[in-house]
Amino acid sequence: MKFAAIADIHGNCPALEAVLADIAELGVSEIVNLGDHVSGPLEAVRTADLLMERGFPSVQGDQDRILVELWRGGQSARSDFRQLERRHFDWMAGMPPTLVYRENVFLCHASPKDDAAFWLDHVAADGSVRASSVAMIEAGAAGIAAELILCGHTHIPRVVRLRDGRMIVNPGSVGLPGYDGRTPVPYVVEVGAPQACYAILERTRAGWSATMRYVPYDGTAMAALARDKGMPSWASAIASGWVQR
Repeated sequence: MKFAAIADIHGNCPALEAVLADIAELGVSEIVNLGDHVSGPLEAVRTADLLMERGFPSVQGDQDRILVELWRGGQSARSDFRQLERRHFDWMAGMPPTLVYRENVFLCHASPKDDAAFWLDHVAADGSVRASSVAMIEAGAAGIAAELILCGHTHIPRVVRLRDGRMIVNPGSVGLPGYDGRTPVPYVVEVGAPQACYAILERTRAGWSATMRYVPYDGTAMAALARDKGMPSWASAIASGWVQR
């Protein structure tokens, strides 16, 4: 069993296209998508249309949920919201928050019980982003019997093996390798590499293996678009992998 996992595209269609081309070149035919598909100042419609055409098994991210809630509320000034049409909102609304794939792989966006939680990593009181303890991670995985659990949200690629042998993988972000946040305290996530990131998962006789793939692409237009839309931190992250301070 071998498949690819993508997450956190955030409307960066050139990055998504580069990743899909890389997956195809590897001869991998199955892809799962862990959410936050179109949110942000980039190309929401183009990205959504491509994902809808491909029809990957997908879960709803926290930003997808928020966009659907805004749509149901009737209005928003957000750039991504204004780009999208009803068919796009219907598509996101139809996604489950979690999904079991191929009987033994559990998909979620952030954590099994919270679509906006930091899980494999956490924001410390001083604003630094640190790896979570195995006890913290295991608490979030309670009740999940799958051998392999996939999550996204933080945009930080990571592989964690629990003490009972289960493996949790965050495949990183296809479209946004850095960003800043304000809660619970101001913090910055920056991967330090501008390439589009995803993971290849393979079940072997010895167990699950995970390979992170960093795919180069031309992000110039997306960085410029983010800058023009008043998102300099996104522009910097897309161009360099680091967040402008």
